[in-house]
Amino acid sequence: MELIPAPRAIEGPARTTVPLDRDTTLWAGPGTERTERWLRATLGAALALPLRPGPPDARNAVRLLLDDTLEPEAYRLDAVDGRGVEIRGGGPAGVFWGAQTLRQLLGPDAFRRAPVRPDTGLGVPDQVIADAPRFRWRGLLLDVARHFMPKEGVLRYLDLMAAHKLNVLHLHLTDDQGWRIEIKRYPRLTETASWRARTKIGHRASPLWDEKPHGGHYTQDDLREIVAYAAERHISVVPEIDVPGHSQAAIAAYPELGNADVVDTAALSVWDTWGISANVLAPTDTTLRFYEGVFEEVLELFPADAAEFSPFVHVGGDECRKEQWTESVTAKTRIADLGLTDEDGLQSWFIGHFDTWLAARGRRLIGWDEILEGGLAPGAAVSSWRGYGGGVAAARAGHDVVMCPEQYVYLDHRQAPGEDEPVPIGFVRTLEDVYRFEPVPAGLTAEEARRVLGTQANVWTEVMEDSARVDYQTFPRLAAFAEVAWSPLPGPADRDFAGFERRMTAHYRRLDALGVAYRPPTGPRPWQKRPGVLGRPIEGPPPNR
Repeated sequence: MELIPAPRAIEGPARTTVPLDRDTTLWAGPGTERTERWLRATLGAALALPLRPGPPDARNAVRLLLDDTLEPEAYRLDAVDGRGVEIRGGGPAGVFWGAQTLRQLLGPDAFRRAPVRPDTGLGVPDQVIADAPRFRWRGLLLDVARHFMPKEGVLRYLDLMAAHKLNVLHLHLTDDQGWRIEIKRYPRLTETASWRARTKIGHRASPLWDEKPHGGHYTQDDLREIVAYAAERHISVVPEIDVPGHSQAAIAAYPELGNADVVDTAALSVWDTWGISANVLAPTDTTLRFYEGVFEEVLELFPADAAEFSPFVHVGGDECRKEQWTESVTAKTRIADLGLTDEDGLQSWFIGHFDTWLAARGRRLIGWDEILEGGLAPGAAVSSWRGYGGGVAAARAGHDVVMCPEQYVYLDHRQAPGEDEPVPIGFVRTLEDVYRFEPVPAGLTAEEARRVLGTQANVWTEVMEDSARVDYQTFPRLAAFAEVAWSPLPGPADRDFAGFERRMTAHYRRLDALGVAYRPPTGPRPWQKRPGVLGRPIEGPPPNR
């Protein structure tokens, strides 16, 4: 059975198939309404199955129901000849993940938007599948700040996530190169900060430029739609508003946010190249009040009750350059007034302010592992990106952790050696490398390991100018990552990658039906290459830290 991610257990010899046809009815018990809607709208449309309502005891039926003996995201799919298909979930999300498995069992045509073989008989193997996820947080970061992804692209990626049983979309909404969220009280954030005059093509050392303006933003209604669409698929959307670094776009729109006693902030524009800008936020009360206003609107757009991890708000907190603070009288005065030691303490104070501010509103701050420096409030969580070290330190300090080390699950890193890989960035991270990634660091006690909420793959888009480039870097590696996040795999060295590759043969046909422009196992297609565009490859294996 070619399922991805692999389920925990499959029972039965599958000697027969349970038919699904135009006479199959659908019965949905209380609490399963989202899956009922999804089955009719998606599976029904793909396969020309009306899935009319019917009684729970119909012989040719799909039945959905909750079962409190199962874990919240666990499911049990029973396909029995003469009784139809029954999906039990420990909670509504469990039922939905069971429906995703049903879709895979029905073949690649189930992943289309309209029927291509409406008269072909469909059937599900006469078996029982018992399944549950290893990790609660199974995430994907989309960087929509460096290259804007229109709303339709985000909705498409939510569908792709659901098909792989991923449940957290981390939206990186702001950076030096663009601001992508409408804030009504600060209109220049979208009028000015969401557009840059031109864009560097390739790595920042490249001499090539795209001279046309690039930008865009999501209206508040766009974001409400994205959050609601995600919630229908049991996916949490975690917004990221980056502070105090990665903020040149915001300063270009509102110069008073920058270190005006050091540089002419009124002359700044949205950054058109890559790297880490020295233009960071000024540590002033004006800046704090401004971003409190931003976060007030963010909290309204991303309600805490939308899905499991919706209370989280990501504040970035990484890669804040300190050169301007070391020269700024305003920053030196703030350091003295607060009794801090240095500029690192100033960054910790900045993050701590919003940690307290969010906690007072029932929210949980999450940030990149630099936010550990100086201490965190008890409810704050850490995204461990600089290897495993930050995650280990956070878990030992009693903080929840999402493991996303750049050397292993940054999908902007190149997929193979050689000159054919388009814009080669970073280490070689093959499909097998991602499949052998282990999210829980060695050396943690059992109690500390429980602090690992889960794991996340990150897609940074400096060199991904459109959806085809995002697809190429993300797939098929996201399928391997999804299995790592969901399935109870053995240790990395003992994982059956050959078996995974065999199952991927079937999965590529599903991705084809979904229109995903993935990297083929034989290498990039001619139109996927980018000859002459400079990257930044790093040779050798990544550090194991």
